[in-house]
Amino acid sequence: MAVEAGGGSAIASALGATADVAIPTAAEPADHEPWRQYLAWQRWGMLTVILLVTVSNYLDTFVITVLLEPIKQEFHVSDTSLGLLSGLCFSLFYAAAAIPFARWADYGNRRTVLVVALAGWSAMTALCGVARSFATLAAARFGVGAAASGGLPPAQSLIADYFPPEQRGTPIGLLNAALNVGLFLGVGLGGLIASADGWRSAMIWLGAPGLLLALIARLTLAEPRTVGGVTASVHAAESLVQSATLLRRKPSFVFALISISVYCIFAYGASTFMPSFMVRTLHASLREASTVWGAVILVANVLGSLIGGWLGDRLSRRDKRWYGWIPAITCLLGAGLYWAAFSAMSFWQFIGIEFFAETVLGIGFPPVYSGVHAVCGSRRRGLAIGLLFLAMMLCGNSIGPLVVGVFSDLLTGTHGDASLRYSLIALTFIMLPAAVGFWASGRTLLNDEED
Repeated sequence: MAVEAGGGSAIASALGATADVAIPTAAEPADHEPWRQYLAWQRWGMLTVILLVTVSNYLDTFVITVLLEPIKQEFHVSDTSLGLLSGLCFSLFYAAAAIPFARWADYGNRRTVLVVALAGWSAMTALCGVARSFATLAAARFGVGAAASGGLPPAQSLIADYFPPEQRGTPIGLLNAALNVGLFLGVGLGGLIASADGWRSAMIWLGAPGLLLALIARLTLAEPRTVGGVTASVHAAESLVQSATLLRRKPSFVFALISISVYCIFAYGASTFMPSFMVRTLHASLREASTVWGAVILVANVLGSLIGGWLGDRLSRRDKRWYGWIPAITCLLGAGLYWAAFSAMSFWQFIGIEFFAETVLGIGFPPVYSGVHAVCGSRRRGLAIGLLFLAMMLCGNSIGPLVVGVFSDLLTGTHGDASLRYSLIALTFIMLPAAVGFWASGRTLLNDEED
């Protein structure tokens, strides 16, 4: 019996284990249908806690976006430096920690993974608020990125064990909605606090509550793998190389991985600089850019996520290839809508188009995750989701903001404050190859299914 006590030895064994692990008889039913251990109210209660943790994850990740302008003014840095701060500084350490966290989630106690990660990103966000130089601020963002990578793999893996397959679309849709609630709160509350008391206070006040939430999560979440108080391996362990190789042999997963990575170059690049675009190019106030825009993307993304979860469940009953085809369609529509949004000449015109664009793109994400769960296999679920978010961060959060910042700086001499507009418009083209990849993922999904 392999026992996981929540420490580093569990991570190490998960990364390198190749031998079969003894399976406790009592754990076998839970392994096959773990959701049968819980009543409906228990599932939804634990889902609520996971949603709150997810809100915290994206709140602490994206609060930096609405604070870029005051940070620029205090430290006198370029847009390229801001792109590095919000993107590469975060994603490099996210990438370094993502696979260890994902493997820990696959073979250890996922509740422990979630609690440790939550406490980490919350503490590091608060520390950003006391940074006295741009370099120390960047170092604190390294810490936020490393801890944030441990949030979504165990969260999605637990949801997949709390709910039966035919009911997962809606919880995953709610999880995606929670991401956007976190984005809204990071942008909205961050902007309000920064307007009243400076950007440092925003970091401290939005980071510290996560430490209390970590305690709540520890006391309320259940680990379906736990038998008699001991977390035991519920299946023969695979090495990291074995698991990665099996995932690589599934074309639907590979296409989804590449497509969401390409799409996120747009998503992260655009979302990072949208507050600056509204303030600098459309002459909105910081309060308007945070509260009005934040409220609009919250409603749009929650609506889109709920529609996407419901639509994915409904259409997949007829043909699971829709898990890939839905995001393909939303990427095509979203590219055109965002072209129009970035071409808007007033703040309110931009806000109106932005609502429809965000709603359409929000529909596409829940089916992507449901499709990955359908093909990755239960023993590779954490790794699959971890790889997905690792690729999103490495390609999206590293490349997207940096590309927008560099092009904006290059165009400043000829276009002035409008340089950011043209940089963002050019970025919309990246969604076209993403759409092709999602369509290919859907076409190959049926051959790759695995429980």
